[in-house]
Amino acid sequence: MTVFYQIVFRSVLRHMDAEKVHRVSFAALRGVTAIPGVASAMGRVLGPREPELTVHALGLEFPGPLGMAAGFDKNAESPSGLAALGFGFVEIGTVTAQPQPGNPAPRLFRLVEDRAIVNRMGFNNEGSALVAERLHHRSGGRRPVLGVNIGKTKVTPEADAPADYALSALRLARYADYLVVNVSSPNTPGLRNLQGVEQLRPLLAAVREALAEAGHPTLPLLVKIAPDLADEDVDAVADLALAEGLDGIIATNTTISREGLAASADEVEAAGAGGLSGAPLKERSLEVLRRLRARVGDRVTLVAVGGVETPEDAWARIRAGATLVQGYTGLIYGGPLWPRRIHRGLAKLVRRAGYGSIGEAVGADVPDAGRAPESTAV
Repeated sequence: MTVFYQIVFRSVLRHMDAEKVHRVSFAALRGVTAIPGVASAMGRVLGPREPELTVHALGLEFPGPLGMAAGFDKNAESPSGLAALGFGFVEIGTVTAQPQPGNPAPRLFRLVEDRAIVNRMGFNNEGSALVAERLHHRSGGRRPVLGVNIGKTKVTPEADAPADYALSALRLARYADYLVVNVSSPNTPGLRNLQGVEQLRPLLAAVREALAEAGHPTLPLLVKIAPDLADEDVDAVADLALAEGLDGIIATNTTISREGLAASADEVEAAGAGGLSGAPLKERSLEVLRRLRARVGDRVTLVAVGGVETPEDAWARIRAGATLVQGYTGLIYGGPLWPRRIHRGLAKLVRRAGYGSIGEAVGADVPDAGRAPESTAV
């Protein structure tokens, strides 16, 4: 199956518009898994079933540490379909308070030689009211552990961002197992300015008030940061997470850097502006993760995303301090059996290292994790 997918990808899919392929393939997955019994059957075959892969984090139980990152299912159209592929959890979004079309197409490009994707989607989504309605109608029966990723509506002024995020939180809290505040996409003008602690603190306070109003004051709250932050800014976010009692940090979003790519300058220029994901992000996302773990220890749950392609990549992130790992581009280049390969490989690595569970390996390569810095003022 893997070899067949690679043949199809290189001979057909890579020559087609990337966003069209996404729409068609996701529609096919939704159609197949909507057939009664198919999603559960796929989940039994492809889902993580090794007991050593069970993860307890954020007050939740995850059947496996690998989840689908935000961006694939922006409108909560089929979290169960994605779980059927073998993901241990699914994060939907990014969802904004108001519906918006996103940036003009074409806006999704592959850099095949680099096993990378450039996107400038611009938070295209149907808005938090409609997404909440969809989740309400699908709230019965089994579903995966569900994260909800929220962002700022493009037309909302930066000064009004807290209220914008709060509205989405209010609407979506009851359907989420955890909530992510996304302040790190490069495709909404000014959004990354909100990563500064002086902007982020009131935003998080507004979201927390909305969660309390929605009747879910203890819903796990995470923030997603960019790999392009300077090290001192990574430290500042870590200190803010500790000071504000955040439940987790997702590291990292896409990068605006184009350094070290194998693709030709013409190909990179043709792809244009936007966030780069995939293999080129591997080293920087791991650096940010290690820095966060050294700063916060096990007091904040860390979720690693960016450049995860193999079980060894995921294992390195676990050992660097990530409790959970996410992927997106890895699925595009690895094919539908990719989640199963990652989980199966991780189970072997856990056993080979002599651990009884994958949780025992979290942070194993960062022995000084959590040592208090000289100053944690934020």
